Formats: sequence, structure tokens, C-alpha cells
Amino acid sequence: MALRDGDLLGHGNPGYRVAHYDLALATKPATGRLSGKARLTVVASAADAPLVFDLGPFRVERVLVDGRPVRWTHRGGKLRVRDRFLVDTPFPVEIRYAGRPEPVRTRHWGEVGWDELTDGVIVASQPVGAPSWFPCNDLVGAKATFRVAVTVPTAYTVVANGVLASRVSGGSATTWTYVAEEPMAPYLATVQIGPYERNLLSPGQVLAVSRGLSRAAQHDFARQPRMMRTFTELFGPYPFAEYAVVVTDDELEVPVEAQGLSIFGANHVDGRRGHERLVAHELAHQWFGNSVGLAGWQDIWLNEGFAAYAEWLWSERSGGPAAAVLATRSRALLASRPQNLRIGDPPARDMFDDRLYQRGALTLHTLRTLLGDDVFFALLREWTTTHRHGTVVTADFVTLAQHHAGRSLTSFFDHWLYQPALP
Repeated sequence: MALRDGDLLGHGNPGYRVAHYDLALATKPATGRLSGKARLTVVASAADAPLVFDLGPFRVERVLVDGRPVRWTHRGGKLRVRDRFLVDTPFPVEIRYAGRPEPVRTRHWGEVGWDELTDGVIVASQPVGAPSWFPCNDLVGAKATFRVAVTVPTAYTVVANGVLASRVSGGSATTWTYVAEEPMAPYLATVQIGPYERNLLSPGQVLAVSRGLSRAAQHDFARQPRMMRTFTELFGPYPFAEYAVVVTDDELEVPVEAQGLSIFGANHVDGRRGHERLVAHELAHQWFGNSVGLAGWQDIWLNEGFAAYAEWLWSERSGGPAAAVLATRSRALLASRPQNLRIGDPPARDMFDDRLYQRGALTLHTLRTLLGDDVFFALLREWTTTHRHGTVVTADFVTLAQHHAGRSLTSFFDHWLYQPALP
């Protein structure tokens, strides 16, 4: 089934929006339990319709609206809050909850969200894992600002989205507070907890890694500041205040993107830069997917195709094979695989199919060949500037590309995005 309405697993509610999340969390990795106080700034579109938040199987202890206790029910992953609400005027909703977080189990993408490491916590929520750790309106295009305070035993380090605003220790616990002033979709919110040391790769670029992996990681990510400069030249200014990379002691199937932050497994660090294309891929998502976000999941090629193409751009800018060489290899690979995927409107099961990544990158390289470098990169810079911290659909990109091309590209995009056969 194609992704037509932008939600997955019945998550999200368009009847209100959250302007800001203020989360105060406390957890001990040894026990796995979490207690939370979420204070949400909500704007309702109807006075008497319930507010329906996505929230996993926690024990909800109290719900307040504008400081007043209200009626609520919590079952089936939905917290329904009933009251008479102000319309089009922000008001606070406070939710206190506790329990042991459970990842969201999905049919196609495994378990996503809050999960335990051997020693610590990883949060990898794409696409529907956010309710595993906080109450939210879990729509891909529902961006909000965040403040997240996490209290953990002092032996642990917390890394989260945004900028570290404070770190306060008392007794055997430390509270880490992060502020993300740029709006963010719930699935991109994260906290990472582990025995990490925070290192600076360059001003504004943090590497959090355990001491045992530090030397190899410092080598493998050493060219990331140069990569940042290259992508800034090609895509426009970096859209966030900082960029952090976390390397877990556990192995991960793939690296994970979050806003202003990426997470790699121990298996992605070899001391030989053997996975540098993945470093490029995750960094590029800060422009494509995080700052320029999706209005609906059906347009996920705008995230993954652009990040995959950034791998090729970094290769040719750093002394590796040119993008044209990688495009030829990619085309041969795609030609050998089933021709049954429309990357501009994929079924849910194929959202993260490698063919979508590869064909998305090949679409962009073909467009670059058609337009020429000057026009193509001017298009990308205007795309990231015009839609900075916003949400987009494919039609927005098609319109902008046609403006830069000075002619219709309808047939081009139809063949590349909406026809299953490889052009």
C-alpha cells in the first residue's frame, strides 16, 4: 500500500499541533526504568475535540491542562485528553508517566525507538519510534522546538539534540539539559546514554565515544570537518547550531540519523575510514531530511536519495571515484534488480529499500547532467535555503527544478520517480 496520508501505524493526529516539547526524564540503565514529565505547548484547532497523543505502554500518573487536572484515557498507544480547550491559542499540557520503555514493534522495519545497549541506551526512532519514550503528535511533518533534561547516574554521558545548555551533578546523579531551538519532527528527537567521552573534532562538532574506541573513531571521523566545509559549499550553510556523532560500543545494523546528531555502531569504526561514505550520508541528512523535512513519508526519496548522492559528491571531492563512475555502477546494480518500485510513492515495506536510495541518487545525478553543475548546485542551495526548517513534498522540488531549468521537467520526473522501469 502506498503512503498517501503521511502517517504510519495510525500515528499522529492533525487536530492540534505541538509548538514545544519540554521533557524532564530520569533513568538508570541498570534498571531500564524511565520516569518522565512532559510539558507540551499545544495549539488546538477545536474547543471540544480530544487531544490524542501517541504514547507507549507507560503508567500515566497525571495529566494537567493549564495547571488543572483533566479527564484522560490511555490504551492502545493513544493518550486521549478531554477538556474544553482554547482554540488557536497556545496552552500547556503536562503529562507525568513512568515505566520501562519498549521499542515500537513494526511489521516492516523491526523495533524502533528507545532500546537498551549493553551498557546504556540508544534511541533510533525513524520512522515511528518516538512514542516509545515521550508523548507526542507522531507525524513526520509535525515539527516543534525541544528542551530535554535527562538525569542519569554520574558515570554516564547523555547526548541529545541541540546544544548542551547545562550539566548539573548532585550526589550520584547528573542532569544533562539540551535545547534544540530549530523545529524538529518527533522521530528525529533522541537521547543517547553511555560511558562516553565528549571530544571536539572542530568547533561545533562533537564526537562522543568510549575510551576503548576513541583512537579509531578520532581517525575515522577526522575528515568530517572538511566534509562539513564541502557540503556547506555545495548545499548552503549548515542548518543547526552544532553537530554531534555518537559511537556506541555495540554493533548497529546501520548508522542512525537524528537532528543535529548521528549514531554509529562499533562496527562502523575500523581505524581505516572504511565506512566514510556513511559519515557523508548521515551528515548530509542534516540538510536533506532534518532541516528540509518531509510533509509525508511517501516523499522519503527526498531524504534518502539526496543523502545517497552526497556520498558520491564527497567521493569525487575527496579523491575517490567521480560521481559519474559511481552512477554507472549504481545503474548496473539497479538494472539487475526487480523493476517494480516507484520511488516517488513507495509502499511502506519499501521505504528503506536500497533501490530507493540508489535510484534517488541516480535521479539527481541525471538531473545534474541535464542542467550542468552551475545550475544544479544553485538549485540545491536554493532548495535548502527556501525550505530551511520547513517541510516539503516532491512537487516542491519539481517546481524549483523547472524554474532553474527554464523548461518543463514533468516527463523527466515522471519517468524517474513514478515509473517502475529504470529509464
